[in-house]
Amino acid sequence: MRPFTVLTLSGSLRKASLNTAMLTMAADCAPLGLRVNQPRGLGDLPLFNPDLELNEPLSVARLRSEIAMSDAVIIASPEYAHGVSGVMKNALDWMVGSGVFADKPVVLWNASPRATHALAALRETLTVMSARLLDEAGLEMLIRSPEAGVPPLNPNPPAMRRSLVVLQDILCAERLAAVAAEVAVTDAAS
Repeated sequence: MRPFTVLTLSGSLRKASLNTAMLTMAADCAPLGLRVNQPRGLGDLPLFNPDLELNEPLSVARLRSEIAMSDAVIIASPEYAHGVSGVMKNALDWMVGSGVFADKPVVLWNASPRATHALAALRETLTVMSARLLDEAGLEMLIRSPEAGVPPLNPNPPAMRRSLVVLQDILCAERLAAVAAEVAVTDAAS
């Protein structure tokens, strides 16, 4: 069975972003058969402009393709003024018209458990976009940086691994169900 590909999206552009650090930690905790990919960053996207959708910028097309090719997406975004970051909202706005998130499994992670408003805003936006939110694989953990310039350590690798295993189990069950349905159709046609 081919490995599952999970795309991670951070709603922060900060070099020392705790959300980006959390998503980077995922690669070290991923079980065998689950590949965690990080795109170049959402900072390359221009501000959303519906007039550009017909001739979309290369960075938008690249992100759309990465989302489409992934089996699932994990999003971690900081909270600013009780809302999702502008960086994340801009990226999601670019994706709305394409339907690339329709029925896409999406997991929300949170590097600051106080950031409840951003998670609620992300849930609302992704629900409107018809994403399939997998709350059972969600993860909230306080990520702290020990000192400036030093990358933070994963405070709970087993919890992160459990989240990724739950995601992998869901994706595996769905893939097996799809194969079984395909076999049933083929058998019925014979």
